Amino acid sequence: MFNKTSNQSYRPHPDRLFSADNSTRSVARALYQEIRHLPIISPHGHTDPAWFADNQPFGNPAALLLQPDHYAFRMLHSQGISLESIGINSKDPSIKVEQDPRKAWQIFADNYFLFRGTPTRMWMDHAMTEVLGVDQPLNSKTAQVIYDHIDAQLKTEAFLPRSLYERFNIDVLATTETAVDTLKSHLKINASDWQGRVITTFRPDSVTDPYHPDFSAHMALLAEQTGEDVHQWSDYLTALRKRRRFSKARVLPPLTTAIPRLTPRFYQKTLVSYC
Repeated sequence: MFNKTSNQSYRPHPDRLFSADNSTRSVARALYQEIRHLPIISPHGHTDPAWFADNQPFGNPAALLLQPDHYAFRMLHSQGISLESIGINSKDPSIKVEQDPRKAWQIFADNYFLFRGTPTRMWMDHAMTEVLGVDQPLNSKTAQVIYDHIDAQLKTEAFLPRSLYERFNIDVLATTETAVDTLKSHLKINASDWQGRVITTFRPDSVTDPYHPDFSAHMALLAEQTGEDVHQWSDYLTALRKRRRFSKARVLPPLTTAIPRLTPRFYQKTLVSYC
């Protein structure tokens, strides 16, 4: 997966995502070369619009790469590593949560071998080598050196969110917000003189899925924002239409949602339990 040259560079192999078949790989290379420098249009970017609204430095390597990534911390947890030990907050206030990001990063590095052959490992290696300039593998011995390198990079102007947006040649980036989001970060971006295009995607899962942890709270907020009786099916749909119009007025791409078996009968039944 990696190339090592005489100058000790440590970089993922450029063909790592292509077929092992020579003829197929040659076609893939040719196609990739045709499009690799085109602007990115990202319809589902998994980014926080506050990054681009505020344009502040990212916190530290653990806060950026480990703690927000459920693919990373769930792998560690599946192997008996407590989430609290890597700085993930617990719902139980009596449980002590590690506050030192260096210690969390060291645990991540100590167990990085667990990610061999996974998409998470491929993504992490790419981010560290291609974006952050790390030139050695992450392991127990290199953990703190790599932490210092990434931490120093994150403090530079080149690694501010808007700088990275421009470096990655992004044309448009769609974030994902709930039906009751105020879109304050998007409004702040729109009011700035920055030319980047970050738009919202209307995702009402928290008011369509009764199993969503925020369902009750967001249903109450939906009623408050729209003035509709969301316990009535027709009014509930009207409330959703109002919030969608609110989002559309701030420019959004097509709807993305995971609506679970949503019918009038299912809706009435679940409201009894969750509202």
